[in-house]
Amino acid sequence: MKKLNITLLTIALFVVLSFSAFAADAPIKIGLSFSDFATERWPVEAALMTDLGREVGAQVIVQVANHDAKLQNDQIENMVLQGVDVIIIVAEDGAAAATAVDQAAEAGIPCIAYDRLIKSPNLAAYISFDNVEVGRTQARGVLNVKDSGKFVLLGGSPTDNNAILFRQGQMEMLQPLIDSGQIEVVADQWVTNWDPAEALKMMENILTAINNEVDAVVASNDGTALGALQAMKAQGLAGKVPISGQDATWAGCKSIVEGELTMSVYKDVRLLSPMAIDMAMQFAKGETPEGLEDFTLAELTLDDKLTGTAPCKFLKVFGVDKDNVYELIIKSGFQEYDNVYKDVPEKDRPPRP
Repeated sequence: MKKLNITLLTIALFVVLSFSAFAADAPIKIGLSFSDFATERWPVEAALMTDLGREVGAQVIVQVANHDAKLQNDQIENMVLQGVDVIIIVAEDGAAAATAVDQAAEAGIPCIAYDRLIKSPNLAAYISFDNVEVGRTQARGVLNVKDSGKFVLLGGSPTDNNAILFRQGQMEMLQPLIDSGQIEVVADQWVTNWDPAEALKMMENILTAINNEVDAVVASNDGTALGALQAMKAQGLAGKVPISGQDATWAGCKSIVEGELTMSVYKDVRLLSPMAIDMAMQFAKGETPEGLEDFTLAELTLDDKLTGTAPCKFLKVFGVDKDNVYELIIKSGFQEYDNVYKDVPEKDRPPRP
């Protein structure tokens, strides 16, 4: 009997050691939760983060919610059940996603809000760009061309907190001119889901209502701007009325070199995506990333009713127009030369970098 007990003890010890060795060798699991893939940048960044995660030995699980906030929360809950170690989230709705973040935090799973704030004090981190400066840059880009007259404001999705911050920055530049009577805002609308098709319809209705009397358009990203430009083109206004964008998409940059979109805002996601994966790996290992600074949710959302803080890190942004698109966007490799200049006559193109 004594010999049997020793044998059983040896077997049990072997099982424990084997399990420990297996656990030590198990890859870190990173969940990537995206609001949608209709926005041009999101599938690109999903692929980039997937590759970066695999390069450091992590297993990456990607889910996309197709603009369905409830589905996104369900997908995040499922990731927790799958045993992910950390979740990076591009939120469809920053308020709704707070529930999923809170539940994940209760399960010990850190969540990183990627470029869009999630309104939860249980966030492990919120990483983005200087979103108020994005708005200032957009307004400056338009004001450099036209600083008086009738202005149309096209905000982003109301469920995206970034859209609120963009508008804050825009109004810092525009409000003094509005107060002085130099600028008249003839339309101020918000585009659900940043949908270019909705922006097109919206701009068609606005132009009808104001009899095409518009001097400038402050749009909050390239997708909404290009949608609005379709409506403006039909009325012979594209290229005549300045309009802003954001994200320096290839389509947006192409429109800039063709003289229709006035400017965009360059946010180098090639810096944001690696930062997200680096942070995810550190959180998964129980480490605290450097460079995070606490901001209150109230100051991040302009909503004094919200309490708590979020550890944040923000990257710089740059305005892009016809004078610097080649240097900033093409020579840096952010967008491909052939995409941006494909409809520009060869004699009018800059040299291939």
